[in-house]
Amino acid sequence: METTSRVGAQAPAAEGGQQVPSARRTVDGYLLAPFPWYGLDEAFTGPRWLMQVGASADGAIEHGSIGHGDEPSVRGETTEDKERFAVVVTVAASPVRRSADGTGLLEATSVSSAAWLAGVGLLSFTWPGQMDHTLRDDWLDQQTETAWVLADDLDGADWSMLSLPVDGVPTPFHYRESEFGWVLAGSTQEGVHLGAYGRGMSAYGLGFAVIKDIATYA
Repeated sequence: METTSRVGAQAPAAEGGQQVPSARRTVDGYLLAPFPWYGLDEAFTGPRWLMQVGASADGAIEHGSIGHGDEPSVRGETTEDKERFAVVVTVAASPVRRSADGTGLLEATSVSSAAWLAGVGLLSFTWPGQMDHTLRDDWLDQQTETAWVLADDLDGADWSMLSLPVDGVPTPFHYRESEFGWVLAGSTQEGVHLGAYGRGMSAYGLGFAVIKDIATYA
Protein backbone atom coordinates (compact mmCIF):
# COMPACT_ATOMS: atom_id res chain seq x y z
CA MET A 1 0.00 0.00 0.00
CA GLU A 2 1.17 3.52 -0.63
CA THR A 3 0.98 6.27 1.94
CA THR A 4 1.63 9.78 0.75
CA SER A 5 1.63 11.74 3.98
CA ARG A 6 1.82 11.39 7.72
CA VAL A 7 -0.29 13.42 10.10
CA GLY A 8 1.25 14.16 13.48
CA ALA A 9 3.98 11.77 12.50
CA GLN A 10 6.71 12.85 14.85
CA ALA A 11 7.03 14.70 18.10
CA PRO A 12 7.87 18.38 17.51
CA ALA A 13 11.43 19.40 18.15
CA ALA A 14 12.14 21.10 21.44
CA GLU A 15 14.92 23.58 22.08
CA GLY A 16 18.28 22.22 21.05
CA GLY A 17 16.71 19.90 18.49
CA GLN A 18 15.59 17.30 21.03
CA GLN A 19 12.19 15.68 20.58
CA VAL A 20 9.59 16.23 23.27
CA PRO A 21 8.10 13.13 24.96
CA SER A 22 5.63 11.25 22.83
CA ALA A 23 2.89 11.80 25.42
CA ARG A 24 2.72 15.30 23.96
CA ARG A 25 2.39 14.16 20.35
CA THR A 26 -0.79 15.29 18.67
CA VAL A 27 -3.86 13.09 18.74
CA ASP A 28 -5.55 15.12 15.98
CA GLY A 29 -4.76 12.71 13.16
CA TYR A 30 -6.05 9.75 15.15
CA LEU A 31 -9.34 11.55 15.79
CA LEU A 32 -9.88 11.98 12.04
CA ALA A 33 -9.91 8.23 11.38
CA PRO A 34 -13.31 6.69 10.51
CA PHE A 35 -12.24 3.32 11.93
CA PRO A 36 -11.47 2.10 15.49
CA TRP A 37 -7.92 2.09 16.83
CA TYR A 38 -6.49 -1.00 18.47
CA GLY A 39 -3.93 -1.47 21.21
CA LEU A 40 -2.95 -4.19 23.63
CA ASP A 41 -5.82 -5.27 25.90
CA GLU A 42 -6.19 -4.49 29.62
CA ALA A 43 -3.79 -7.30 30.56
CA PHE A 44 -0.99 -4.89 29.60
CA THR A 45 -0.58 -2.32 32.38
CA GLY A 46 2.55 -0.50 31.23
CA PRO A 47 2.99 2.82 29.39
CA ARG A 48 1.10 3.48 26.14
CA TRP A 49 1.99 6.23 23.68
CA LEU A 50 1.04 7.69 20.33
CA MET A 51 3.34 7.21 17.37
CA GLN A 52 2.15 8.27 13.91
CA VAL A 53 -0.72 8.06 11.45
CA GLY A 54 -0.57 7.73 7.66
CA ALA A 55 -2.91 9.28 5.09
CA SER A 56 -3.70 8.36 1.50
CA ALA A 57 -3.30 10.70 -1.46
CA ASP A 58 -6.75 12.17 -0.87
CA GLY A 59 -6.00 12.92 2.78
CA ALA A 60 -7.99 10.07 4.33
CA ILE A 61 -6.39 8.47 7.40
CA GLU A 62 -5.45 4.90 6.45
CA HIS A 63 -3.35 3.58 9.30
CA GLY A 64 -1.60 4.45 12.53
CA SER A 65 0.47 3.02 15.36
CA ILE A 66 0.22 2.85 19.15
CA GLY A 67 3.27 1.97 21.25
CA HIS A 68 3.40 -0.05 24.47
CA GLY A 69 6.22 -0.46 26.98
CA ASP A 70 9.60 1.21 26.60
CA GLU A 71 9.84 3.84 23.89
CA PRO A 72 12.38 2.23 21.54
CA SER A 73 15.44 3.97 20.24
CA VAL A 74 17.38 2.78 17.23
CA ARG A 75 19.33 -0.25 18.39
CA GLY A 76 22.98 0.76 18.18
CA GLU A 77 25.96 -1.32 17.30
CA THR A 78 27.16 -1.68 20.87
CA THR A 79 23.93 -1.01 22.78
CA GLU A 80 22.57 -3.89 24.81
CA ASP A 81 19.04 -4.69 23.73
CA LYS A 82 17.16 -4.16 26.98
CA GLU A 83 14.11 -2.34 25.63
CA ARG A 84 10.77 -4.12 25.92
CA PHE A 85 8.15 -2.80 23.56
CA ALA A 86 5.25 -3.79 21.33
CA VAL A 87 3.69 -1.58 18.68
CA VAL A 88 0.17 -2.18 17.33
CA VAL A 89 -0.59 -0.97 13.80
CA THR A 90 -4.23 -0.47 12.80
CA VAL A 91 -4.97 -0.42 9.06
CA ALA A 92 -8.35 0.50 7.58
CA ALA A 93 -9.75 -2.31 5.40
CA SER A 94 -10.35 -0.54 2.08
CA PRO A 95 -11.06 -1.81 -1.45
CA VAL A 96 -9.51 -0.38 -4.60
CA ARG A 97 -11.16 3.01 -5.04
CA ARG A 98 -10.90 6.17 -7.08
CA SER A 99 -9.01 9.09 -5.57
CA ALA A 100 -10.95 12.13 -4.40
CA ASP A 101 -9.80 14.21 -7.38
CA GLY A 102 -10.75 11.45 -9.83
CA THR A 103 -7.29 11.28 -11.34
CA GLY A 104 -6.32 7.78 -10.27
CA LEU A 105 -6.97 4.74 -8.12
CA LEU A 106 -6.02 4.13 -4.49
CA GLU A 107 -4.69 0.68 -3.67
CA ALA A 108 -6.72 -1.77 -1.61
CA THR A 109 -5.46 -2.60 1.86
CA SER A 110 -5.12 -6.13 3.20
CA VAL A 111 -3.45 -8.21 5.90
CA SER A 112 -0.31 -7.92 3.76
CA SER A 113 -0.49 -4.14 4.16
CA ALA A 114 -0.47 -4.55 7.94
CA ALA A 115 2.38 -7.07 7.75
CA TRP A 116 4.48 -4.71 5.61
CA LEU A 117 3.88 -1.68 7.84
CA ALA A 118 4.78 -3.73 10.90
CA GLY A 119 7.91 -5.10 9.25
CA VAL A 120 9.10 -1.64 8.20
CA GLY A 121 8.24 -0.28 11.65
CA LEU A 122 10.51 -2.82 13.29
CA LEU A 123 13.32 -1.96 10.87
CA SER A 124 13.04 1.72 11.80
CA PHE A 125 14.33 0.85 15.29
CA THR A 126 17.08 -1.47 14.10
CA TRP A 127 20.71 -0.81 13.37
CA PRO A 128 22.73 -3.90 12.50
CA GLY A 129 25.97 -4.31 14.34
CA GLN A 130 29.31 -3.69 12.65
CA MET A 131 27.73 -1.54 9.92
CA ASP A 132 29.13 1.80 8.83
CA HIS A 133 26.55 4.54 9.36
CA THR A 134 26.84 5.59 5.74
CA LEU A 135 25.62 2.17 4.63
CA ARG A 136 22.45 2.15 6.74
CA ASP A 137 20.28 3.82 4.09
CA ASP A 138 21.23 1.13 1.58
CA TRP A 139 20.60 -1.55 4.19
CA LEU A 140 17.19 -0.07 5.03
CA ASP A 141 16.21 0.05 1.35
CA GLN A 142 17.17 -3.59 0.92
CA GLN A 143 15.41 -4.72 4.10
CA THR A 144 12.28 -2.69 3.27
CA GLU A 145 12.04 -4.49 -0.05
CA THR A 146 12.52 -7.80 1.74
CA ALA A 147 9.74 -6.89 4.20
CA TRP A 148 7.42 -6.23 1.25
CA VAL A 149 8.26 -9.55 -0.39
CA LEU A 150 7.62 -11.37 2.90
CA ALA A 151 4.35 -9.50 3.47
CA ASP A 152 3.20 -10.44 -0.01
CA ASP A 153 3.68 -14.15 0.75
CA LEU A 154 1.91 -14.71 4.06
CA ASP A 155 1.39 -18.38 3.25
CA GLY A 156 5.11 -18.89 2.74
CA ALA A 157 7.54 -20.81 4.91
CA ASP A 158 8.76 -17.65 6.68
CA TRP A 159 5.43 -17.30 8.48
CA SER A 160 3.69 -19.48 11.05
CA MET A 161 0.16 -19.19 12.45
CA LEU A 162 -0.54 -17.86 15.93
CA SER A 163 -3.94 -17.49 17.61
CA LEU A 164 -4.34 -14.41 19.83
CA PRO A 165 -7.44 -12.79 21.35
CA VAL A 166 -8.91 -9.72 19.65
CA ASP A 167 -11.71 -8.18 21.70
CA GLY A 168 -11.79 -11.50 23.54
CA VAL A 169 -12.23 -13.58 20.38
CA PRO A 170 -9.44 -16.03 19.34
CA THR A 171 -8.12 -14.71 16.03
CA PRO A 172 -5.53 -16.19 13.63
CA PHE A 173 -2.40 -14.16 12.93
CA HIS A 174 0.52 -14.66 10.58
CA TYR A 175 3.71 -14.52 12.67
CA ARG A 176 7.43 -14.43 12.01
CA GLU A 177 10.58 -13.83 14.02
CA SER A 178 13.93 -12.40 12.94
CA GLU A 179 17.14 -11.33 14.59
CA PHE A 180 15.60 -7.88 14.96
CA GLY A 181 12.36 -8.88 16.71
CA TRP A 182 8.95 -10.26 15.74
CA VAL A 183 6.16 -9.24 13.38
CA LEU A 184 2.55 -10.41 13.13
CA ALA A 185 -0.54 -9.49 11.12
CA GLY A 186 -4.22 -10.45 10.96
CA SER A 187 -7.74 -9.03 10.64
CA THR A 188 -10.51 -8.11 13.08
CA GLN A 189 -14.28 -8.27 13.07
CA GLU A 190 -14.38 -4.46 13.20
CA GLY A 191 -13.30 -3.92 9.61
CA VAL A 192 -9.61 -3.25 10.18
CA HIS A 193 -6.38 -5.17 9.72
CA LEU A 194 -3.89 -5.40 12.58
CA GLY A 195 -0.14 -5.53 12.45
CA ALA A 196 2.21 -5.61 15.41
CA TYR A 197 5.95 -5.73 16.04
CA GLY A 198 8.19 -5.73 19.05
CA ARG A 199 11.30 -6.79 20.92
CA GLY A 200 11.81 -7.98 24.45
CA MET A 201 8.10 -8.80 24.90
CA SER A 202 6.82 -12.19 23.83
CA ALA A 203 4.11 -12.05 21.17
CA TYR A 204 2.61 -15.29 22.47
CA GLY A 205 1.00 -13.69 25.50
CA LEU A 206 -0.48 -10.63 23.81
CA GLY A 207 -4.12 -9.73 23.31
CA PHE A 208 -5.66 -6.84 21.40
CA ALA A 209 -8.69 -4.65 22.03
CA VAL A 210 -10.38 -1.54 20.63
CA ILE A 211 -9.18 1.65 22.30
CA LYS A 212 -12.33 3.14 23.76
CA ASP A 213 -11.13 6.76 23.78
CA ILE A 214 -7.98 7.61 21.83
CA ALA A 215 -8.22 11.20 23.11
CA THR A 216 -7.01 9.97 26.51
CA TYR A 217 -3.61 9.36 24.91
CA ALA A 218 -3.11 13.08 24.22
